[in-house]
Amino acid sequence: MTTIYIDGDACPVRDEIYRVADRLGLSVVLVSNGSRPIRPTGRPNVTMVTVAAGADIADDYIADHITAADCCVTNDIPLAARCLAKNARALSPTGHTWTPDNIGAALAGRDLSRHLRELGVATGGPAPLTKSERSKFLGALDHEVQVLLRKSK
Repeated sequence: MTTIYIDGDACPVRDEIYRVADRLGLSVVLVSNGSRPIRPTGRPNVTMVTVAAGADIADDYIADHITAADCCVTNDIPLAARCLAKNARALSPTGHTWTPDNIGAALAGRDLSRHLRELGVATGGPAPLTKSERSKFLGALDHEVQVLLRKSK
């Protein structure tokens, strides 16, 4: 069965994910370290997992549990790479689909940005999602999940 994993602490599209999962009868696992309170959804198909605080602990949980039948929603490029390595699907909250063809360049860009920040260059943070980005995300999530569901038949 297909499960949607959410890298949950800073995910701005949780409600959209819940709607897609409800419509398609999918399970959702929301993984968080509890740094930002997340209200329980009350949905029977949503499991909330709180891991210990610390770097990459939520990422480790997702990478350890995700399978090729699953999809992960994350802004974390290294986590997306780990999911792809397990043949799972991965996409960002803006609707960008991570693939084996584009993840290498994304990791290199992330490392360059980190290096620039270490040098004191302001690289900016993520802007709030626009309506069109939310719409793009919904389309991308639906596409990724449909691919997984077709593969499981």
